[in-house]
Amino acid sequence: MRASLATSIAVTCAAVLALPVSLAAPAAATAPPAVAALPPGPEQLPGSTQSLPLEPLGDSVRGFGGGTGSDPGERGLARRDVRPFSLVGVVWDDPTVALHGTVQVRTRATGGGIWSEWQDVETHNDEHGADPGTAEGAGPALKGSTAPLWVGDSDGVEIRVRGEEQLPEGLRLELVDPGADRAGTVPQVRTAAVPAGPTAAEAAASAVNSQLVPYGAAWIPALSKEATEVTFRHFPGEAQRPQTTPAKATTQAAPVAAAAPVAAKPYIGPRPKIITRKGWGADEKLREKGFVYTKSIKAAFVHHSATGNNYTCGQAPSVLRGIYRYHVLSSGWRDFGYNFAVDKCGNIYEGRAGGVAKPVLGAHTLGFNTNSMGVAVLGTYSKTNPPAAVLTAVAKLTAWKLGLHGVNPTSTTYLTSGGGNLYKKGTKVKLRTIAGHRDGFATECPGARLYGKLSTARTTSAKYQGRL
Repeated sequence: MRASLATSIAVTCAAVLALPVSLAAPAAATAPPAVAALPPGPEQLPGSTQSLPLEPLGDSVRGFGGGTGSDPGERGLARRDVRPFSLVGVVWDDPTVALHGTVQVRTRATGGGIWSEWQDVETHNDEHGADPGTAEGAGPALKGSTAPLWVGDSDGVEIRVRGEEQLPEGLRLELVDPGADRAGTVPQVRTAAVPAGPTAAEAAASAVNSQLVPYGAAWIPALSKEATEVTFRHFPGEAQRPQTTPAKATTQAAPVAAAAPVAAKPYIGPRPKIITRKGWGADEKLREKGFVYTKSIKAAFVHHSATGNNYTCGQAPSVLRGIYRYHVLSSGWRDFGYNFAVDKCGNIYEGRAGGVAKPVLGAHTLGFNTNSMGVAVLGTYSKTNPPAAVLTAVAKLTAWKLGLHGVNPTSTTYLTSGGGNLYKKGTKVKLRTIAGHRDGFATECPGARLYGKLSTARTTSAKYQGRL
């Protein structure tokens, strides 16, 4: 399952440095907000995970009924001091087994001694992940898992789990510390030579965006619609063409396509500003080596991360690092599951590695990851309306990325199911080109309030493309 690097760093970097100047970021680009601060250097890459086995609730632990005493259908941990963490989740041994029940945690703010109220952890997380039968979907490291929940800086925890039927074996509480951002750094697009000492994984993750931005950039600047169209004409088909077969991973530098005639006014929205994995501090040593691509992008699935809304936009990179660590080290996925993420202030982030303009195969919509992209809005939108900035960001991102593949945001398409609880494997399904997760799987995701706003996002996206 673990693929090896196919290209030496010297070759990759040489390809990056040979890029045409016209495709580099504009020198006068406006700096992004502080949320895109550069992460710590390789020697300070942040993060850790504490994994604690859950126990039968004994006489000293208050259960769901408010009393004490053992209950074979309950597991948990009494209040305890732990090392600092900010994100929690529960995992278990068998990824094919669902946790039917309730998971609640309460945490203590670091240094303050104040305990939170009980918070629900979303247990229906099996609808996310790689398609059944794929290399990632059958990996030996896979675990069953709840959605992660962001709780903020904490150093104490208590948890209780009640099953509506027999609980899965091997229940463990995962406490994730995403690490702190380096304070006082100013984000910049780097135009200097390749910095000394990058790991192979760091070099590869940056090089796949080399036709959009110089090596090592913390963010990809926005372009006007006209500039985006010019870039598309220089490299027509580059975003559309997979760089390897879906079953094989590689980090080989993307070949440059020869110029070819395209429509006079391609329906491509202006490229939005995108904070790179470098910008939010992804530790590239965590993910599997290499990248996996699908054939094209025919649809975008919108999700909510179900991590709660108790984060500031300045904390969004930490939330991403926490989810990333949980996806890879706790749940056993090859990388961050979603292709892109959007925070509640409308900042857009590169998710799964492989190149923001390329058809990277994600693990976001079980059964429909092939020929699609996944966009996760950080937060929970079952009862909370998404901010206007979120809908604008989703519209801008889809107008650009779907436009690279000639897709109309207000149209429909057909995808073949890889297997799920709504459509059996092999079923050809008609879907909106901007769909909610629940359109492909019986799930509450992306939350009723966000799902109800997708029609607005579709119309706005089509306007950005110049179709309306």
